[in-house]
Amino acid sequence: MESSEGFSVIQPINVNRKVYERGTLGDGSTGIQSIKFDPQDRYVAAGCEDGSIRVFNAHTGKLAYLLNQRQAAGLEEEKMPTTCIRWRPAGSSAKTKNVLISIHADGSVQHWHTTSGKRLHRLAPQNNQLYCADFNPDGTQFATAGRDLIVRVYDETTKNVVVEFQPGGAGSPGHSNRIFCVKYYNADPNILISGGWDDTVQIWDMREGCAVRSIFGPHICGDALDIKDGVILTGSWKEKEQLQTFYLGSGECIHTVDWDGGTGLRGSPDPCMVYAAQYSKHDEGEMILAGGSKSNEARFFDTMNYNKPFAGVVSMTQPVFAVDFSYSGNVAALGCGDGCIRMLSLSKTG
Repeated sequence: MESSEGFSVIQPINVNRKVYERGTLGDGSTGIQSIKFDPQDRYVAAGCEDGSIRVFNAHTGKLAYLLNQRQAAGLEEEKMPTTCIRWRPAGSSAKTKNVLISIHADGSVQHWHTTSGKRLHRLAPQNNQLYCADFNPDGTQFATAGRDLIVRVYDETTKNVVVEFQPGGAGSPGHSNRIFCVKYYNADPNILISGGWDDTVQIWDMREGCAVRSIFGPHICGDALDIKDGVILTGSWKEKEQLQTFYLGSGECIHTVDWDGGTGLRGSPDPCMVYAAQYSKHDEGEMILAGGSKSNEARFFDTMNYNKPFAGVVSMTQPVFAVDFSYSGNVAALGCGDGCIRMLSLSKTG
């Protein structure tokens, strides 16, 4: 793992959570659009602007596997970014393990067996651009969304469409602009949410076949939706109200998170316009990590202490486009526009 040059961590005094610079992954040759730890925390996978998927050893920092090389090596005008990646859940009943899906700006969806480097399946593009995807909790279905305003749910085994959530029809009217994030609710696999440029978050119910509720306000431009214990987290690409929480059941706003939090944690005079936001996985969301552009920084927030920030990651020259917590909770990662992944160690002192 390379040294931690190109970023630094700032923290207020008297906080019981500590964040340390761990180092960087990547050679800076292509911007990073999406990052994800695998369910065993052995690897960190990155979806890149040149179409490649780079899988790093999370412990050594070395590049372990390079997928979609043919796309990445093509002519400059033919390269289509890998906009989103997701590992298939560890609890999946599928025999093949170490599988991830990659979503591409040309509208294709690809399944990869990472350890062999083989592409297992490809859903061909259909005059659409895709920006996001997610697996349901047991890995039997996955959802995609993008430019055509439709959230499609696929059967993981057959790769056939199970449901298409389209604008109009019964319930909430759905999306009217591009969709940049889709997320399943782990506590209820019938529920998934999506958000995008139309300043709405749509709550979809598989049993109803439509959106049953919508939330107006969040301007979602990346992987910036999450759900824990019936609470939706939104990260917006705007200068104010960048981080908010809402009740899943009613859509009512619970809290607008103060980016500085009255802690004196100021890394930049510019606001952070959020591209990515996520709850921690291992502790039912005791932490939030969010990052974005303009200030080119990321912040950690403590949900057990009124969502106050307890650390900032600053001194980066390019935006943070993606964030992820490890499943163990002791490591976090930032995927940045300069082609590097910033790795951070986390600990709790009290």
